[in-house]
Amino acid sequence: MTLFWRIFLLNGAVLVVAAVLLFGPVTVSSPVRLSEAMVLIPGLVGMLVINAVILRMSLSPLERLARAMTTADLLHPGARVRVTGPGEIADLITTYNTMLERLETERAATSAYVLSGQESERRRIAQELHDEVGQTLTAVLLQLKHTANHAPDSLRDDLHMAQETTRDGLDEIRRIARRLRPGVLEELGLVSALRALAGEIGTPALAVQVRIGPQLPPLAPETEVVLYRVAQEGLTNAARHSGADRAVMHLNAAPHKDADGVELAIHDNGLGLQGAAEGAGIRGMRERALLIGAELTIGPGASGGTDVRLRVPAHTEGGA
Repeated sequence: MTLFWRIFLLNGAVLVVAAVLLFGPVTVSSPVRLSEAMVLIPGLVGMLVINAVILRMSLSPLERLARAMTTADLLHPGARVRVTGPGEIADLITTYNTMLERLETERAATSAYVLSGQESERRRIAQELHDEVGQTLTAVLLQLKHTANHAPDSLRDDLHMAQETTRDGLDEIRRIARRLRPGVLEELGLVSALRALAGEIGTPALAVQVRIGPQLPPLAPETEVVLYRVAQEGLTNAARHSGADRAVMHLNAAPHKDADGVELAIHDNGLGLQGAAEGAGIRGMRERALLIGAELTIGPGASGGTDVRLRVPAHTEGGA
């Protein structure tokens, strides 16, 4: 039965009962007597209450569907609306759930394509920084050294300062290139890359500790890249925005349904999220987690600060 006929027949039944009572034992005088009003008014209130209950029962699935549509977020997949209600409402909810599932699948595929292109572009830029800009600055350093060796004493101090500035710029370009293209990850593996990352981001103002658990399962290359990028973004946020002076990064084997997966956890002792909206960095972390079917949670730590956890299920793992 369609929603229209359901509401129409139920309301019609209420009106028929009221009409039968008026044509039967209940009569109305003109003007209305007090005794008749005492019967009609409760009857009217009763019909309105019954009508409201009928409409609430019939339309409540639509209200739940509207709330689900308002709060739907493709970066938090898996939320579905329970299929209830009359025929066409149940069909509508089923269609919405199917559409949401298709959108999540398409977004994951699109994100995989975009992030793959992003990694390729990062490798290209890092290579150009190393080969072009790095070599140019190295040549400038050699030229400055040659000039300083033959310059008069009055200019030698200035040339040495120019050498130091150029050397600092070359070191910064090399750091940028390493962050764009984690060569350590490709050559030495995830554990060495995470330790090198902690060494790069750690400063006298922010001490970064790395704790690696024993017997980590083998991971697919794309999974290692996601773990590395999430760790990079989490530590960068701790260094730039949290006001923390200590951060701890854990990588451990974690039990899942069929076999052991891994869990990456980053905790700092900073100010915490403080209700701030998620920025592009956190959204990027969520998109990367979706690529490998991992679960990313970001929230306040047990003792303050911010806690970032990435749980990688077993089905995304494989040989490197």
